[in-house]
Amino acid sequence: MLNFVLLNYFLFYFHRKEVGYKVSKGDNFTLSISKAEVDLTPEMIQSGSWKTKTFKEYNFDALGVPPAAGHLHPLLKVRAQYRQIFLEMGFTEMPTQNFVESCFWNFDSLFQPQQHPARDAHDTFFISEPRVAKDFPMDYLYRVKQIHSEGGHGSQGYKVDWKIEEAEKNILRTHTTANSARMLYRLAQQKEFKPVKYFSIDRVFRNENVDDTHLAEFHQIEGSVADYGLTLGDLMGIIQEFFKKLGITKLRFKPAYNPYTEPSMEIFSYHEGLKKWVEIGNSGIFRPEMLLPMGLPENVSVIAWGLSLERPTMIKYKIDDIRTLIGPKVNLQMVYDNPICILDN
Repeated sequence: MLNFVLLNYFLFYFHRKEVGYKVSKGDNFTLSISKAEVDLTPEMIQSGSWKTKTFKEYNFDALGVPPAAGHLHPLLKVRAQYRQIFLEMGFTEMPTQNFVESCFWNFDSLFQPQQHPARDAHDTFFISEPRVAKDFPMDYLYRVKQIHSEGGHGSQGYKVDWKIEEAEKNILRTHTTANSARMLYRLAQQKEFKPVKYFSIDRVFRNENVDDTHLAEFHQIEGSVADYGLTLGDLMGIIQEFFKKLGITKLRFKPAYNPYTEPSMEIFSYHEGLKKWVEIGNSGIFRPEMLLPMGLPENVSVIAWGLSLERPTMIKYKIDDIRTLIGPKVNLQMVYDNPICILDN
């Protein structure tokens, strides 16, 4: 063992290598330590100071900061809550994908007279191309024509010359009640009537003067229940229960007139921001002149109510001007910073 150690020492001693180094100042020699720049700013480019800066090398394998993703608009947050409430109450969502509607489904099927002011260009957007619609259930169209011009089912009608040319005109729908008419007509074609509860939330268009509570384009929430022997008390009860789930308890009902409902009621709620009562919806029981031509049984009643999505949202978020909620005046930072909508249900 000793011989082996001496041999290794002998080899190390006679094979020893000497290495020398020469140290001098380089171009980047400095006695002060500065922090390398991370970002190239517009100011550096404008002044040219980037030429004298030391930049930190990029690590392309490092994970970056997650980019800002899309943000839900407050209306979409509230819409999701409303939809969930309808589903919890056992309602079925109606298809509402058709923004363009014929006057027949938008007005005539709802027993709204062809001379009604709402059918004027000052209140409704008419479509120039395609100007008219042609696909109608003709037997139902004839019954609608008859109830308008001659009456029936205990009604004297409007005693006017009903024109199909007016019914064929295409418009931007003024309410989603046109979809309710389509769904009720489809329900009437079933062999056996079964009670239903429908709802929809979608966009409608009206030629309105824009102000702090009105827009020419807004969202309508609609609910309807078709069953035997429904009364005005049932309507008021379901409306109060519905708004209670929204956290809105200060409600008032005011008698109103609608061509397609009798009796009819406007729904008001107290706006904490505006410090006044604001109309948030309309309601009523669909008239027999609307339901019986569809083929629904005589003892079936349909209660319905509609409200805008914007006004309850304004009440919930204490927004005074609807134009700051939707439209070109919206501050996008408000959309980013808005909290999740949690209704007091």
